[in-house]
Amino acid sequence: MATKQSLLAAAAVCLLLLPAAYAFTDVEYCNKGKNYPVKVSGVEIVPDPVERGVPATFKISATTDKNITEGKLVIDVKYWIFNVYSETDDICTKTQCPATSNFELSHSQTLPSITPPGSYTIQMKMLGKHDEELSCISFGFSIGFLAPVALS
Repeated sequence: MATKQSLLAAAAVCLLLLPAAYAFTDVEYCNKGKNYPVKVSGVEIVPDPVERGVPATFKISATTDKNITEGKLVIDVKYWIFNVYSETDDICTKTQCPATSNFELSHSQTLPSITPPGSYTIQMKMLGKHDEELSCISFGFSIGFLAPVALS
């Protein structure tokens, strides 16, 4: 009987911890007073915290009244106050174009095993066909302190 109760308790704890692994990360707009054409409702980071040497996926949930047929996604990453990474991609490689109504941008990246653990900040700009700013958000993420498993 005690074994069944222990198993049920362990299963309940696992179920309680699962939603935290896939929770949406809060975002802030770069210019809080600006009415961006693309509204971002949240970012899902998998895995969270990000692990070195393991692919990390950032899924951005957004809505718009525009018909986005082309543009750029500009990503800047900071560690503390230091700019450590920048990337510019075609927005249509991160979502299905034309992007209208509700859509999701997805970006995956594998961080090198030498990446320092700690807190990072991403600023992500969505630029339209003529480089007009569709949205600009920032959000934080963490890289775990555990070292990656060494390959034999």
